[in-house]
Amino acid sequence: MVTRRDLTVMAIAIVGTLGVVAAAQDKPAIQGSTVFDWNAMTPTKTDVGYVRNVLRAPTATLDELEMHVTTLNPGLASHAPHQHENEELIIIREGTLEALMNGTWKRVGPGSVVFNASNVLHGIRNVGTTPAVYHVVNWKSKK
Repeated sequence: MVTRRDLTVMAIAIVGTLGVVAAAQDKPAIQGSTVFDWNAMTPTKTDVGYVRNVLRAPTATLDELEMHVTTLNPGLASHAPHQHENEELIIIREGTLEALMNGTWKRVGPGSVVFNASNVLHGIRNVGTTPAVYHVVNWKSKK
């Protein structure tokens, strides 16, 4: 015979199990080792050029790893100078850019790497005559 107490315990167990399952489903999967093929990346038009979104996911050591590739048209900035908590690497593939670094615009070209520290004002603009292409890597971790 099933008692009221038995039904209460079963209900609590079911609700608890469903809560754990729902919480597990809300968390994105941990990113494993992967190859991202340039030819498989679809460019999406933006107001300043194109973006190829590569990844936005947690990893084994990061809350979030975000990577994208921007094609920035000549004479334009990706956006106004700004700052954010996450750190960021920009790796220039093609073109001539200026990067706002510690209050000064620095000219950079193919192969150059820009590191933007946490909460420091930064920006990037295309000062060349051709589109500039650069890879962006952002990461967020617990403090």
